[in-house]
Amino acid sequence: MTIDISRATTDDAAALAACAAVTFPLACPADSRPEDVQQHIATHLSAERFAALAELPGHTMLCIRADGGIAGWSMVVLDQPTDTDVLAALSISPVVELSKFYVHPDHHGRGSASALMAATLELAAASGLPGVWLGVNQENARAIRFYEKHGFGRVGTKRFRLGDRFEDDFILQQALPVRAESAA
Repeated sequence: MTIDISRATTDDAAALAACAAVTFPLACPADSRPEDVQQHIATHLSAERFAALAELPGHTMLCIRADGGIAGWSMVVLDQPTDTDVLAALSISPVVELSKFYVHPDHHGRGSASALMAATLELAAASGLPGVWLGVNQENARAIRFYEKHGFGRVGTKRFRLGDRFEDDFILQQALPVRAESAA
């Protein structure tokens, strides 16, 4: 099976929002309030927000294209972290943030997530920065196993606001390969 992964554009905004509306709730703890999840989707994962992100310097989204739509997506961010918990935990600097990584459940177990991760890490390495980090909810065991399988290690914790409460996230990081031109 060929997995089509390419950069997202503003034309993908509605399809990204549709995918995010399905995938974001899967990453939330079981006791998350549905209205908080829906508010987060409406505020942070709308088509308008995706259109803006697609044009924002230092932000690159990759997407899995399948069945006439988007079956998964990731976003790398070149801005350096400002969260004090993240800064205290990371042992690599400067870093790329793997800000978003979601795959539609219809594509779980089909190699799509691993292909997207490989493309995402390749994109992160192309930045020339020495490391990449991400935050993942501490209750999301499936995602944690996936990230660890792909070379990430836990280095600390941070908080993520969902509605009026804070969720606890693990901070994971990994070193990126040194590019030949940056080694000279």
